[in-house]
Amino acid sequence: MTTTLRHDQYGSDDATRLPDAAHPFDDATRIPSDRRFMSIRQTSDATLTPAYTPMSAPAESPLPQLEDDDSVITLSSVSTPPPDNDISWFQRSFAALTTNIANAVLDKTMAIRLCVTALIAGGHLLIEDVPGTGKTQLARSLARSVHAPCRRIQFTPDLLPSDVTGTTVYDQHQGTFSFRQGPVFSSIVLADEINRASPKTQSALLEVMEEGTVTAAGVTYEVPKPFMVIATQNPIEQTGTYRLPEAQLDRFIIATSIGHPGRQAGLAILKHPGTACRSDAVRPVCHGDDILSLRGVAAHIRMDDMVAEYVMRIVEATRVDDAVAFGASMRGALALARCAQVWAAAEGRSYVVPDDVKTLSPATLAHRIVLTSEASFRGMTGLRVIERIVEDVPPPTLGP
Repeated sequence: MTTTLRHDQYGSDDATRLPDAAHPFDDATRIPSDRRFMSIRQTSDATLTPAYTPMSAPAESPLPQLEDDDSVITLSSVSTPPPDNDISWFQRSFAALTTNIANAVLDKTMAIRLCVTALIAGGHLLIEDVPGTGKTQLARSLARSVHAPCRRIQFTPDLLPSDVTGTTVYDQHQGTFSFRQGPVFSSIVLADEINRASPKTQSALLEVMEEGTVTAAGVTYEVPKPFMVIATQNPIEQTGTYRLPEAQLDRFIIATSIGHPGRQAGLAILKHPGTACRSDAVRPVCHGDDILSLRGVAAHIRMDDMVAEYVMRIVEATRVDDAVAFGASMRGALALARCAQVWAAAEGRSYVVPDDVKTLSPATLAHRIVLTSEASFRGMTGLRVIERIVEDVPPPTLGP
């Protein structure tokens, strides 16, 4: 019997549920409302290509029953790890998402895994690289892999905050004011070239990225769940750009780059020029409710006290390093722990190991630190500093 996941099992208010909207980019990707992404959980072989199967009557889910407060992945250890079948389903789902994106973005496995980790960890993603490396294609492929409302915002210098969050309009016929929601009221928001908008417009995302709400005219509105901002920016261009403030950078759970394709991937793109537009052919392999369920599994991944202490020692080392003016905050420590839990589940484990923390430290911490002017003058980068700190801080030795 097909087992279904119900969003209300995780304490979600029905008022925040979204209708089964059309896909954000074209109608060809619309999934009928009576079909769900469930075949990954049922598949026992190694096939990673998902298929849609009709949804049966609701049944009890084997996933942990969580309240709203428990659905947030926390730093503390969890006494009861998730069952093995949940870990197996998580691993197959994670692999299906990464494989789906890899069909459009060639030879970038690590970057894709980091992007999917940010999605499941419940944070926001910053893709930063030079022009022509496929930042927007990766962002579009990730967004199209989830069947949920999605809007794209092309950031420009003349973009206003109300163009992002929405505005209050006056209805002359009824003589009342009403709030017209902006593109930020979507499950996935693509903020393309985010550093081209003015600081005033960039700051319009601060509240919604941290609290999941938008306040206009004294009224607070909630955005849909799950909610994620996927931003891209070009770090080398100076004309017509505005550097993201540290407060906003700190709200991205992961910042990653793509880099140029390897020789074989480059040859494949040259031989098949249509490869550069493969994101248009990406089809969704899961629903927004499935992402919430994956988060519920990751929330129960066990983190030993020694591993949690290892996270804190790395974060504290960023605050005393000679090359760092301002180190990572507790938000950075929480982000590293949450991503480590997702990474462990993707590897098929119900517990976090030090290597998970070591692998994810550069992507979760490098963009949060501010270097001294002397270190910047010497050509140091946040990524190199974090990599050095990770090598210097000894990992704990876990017993059997």
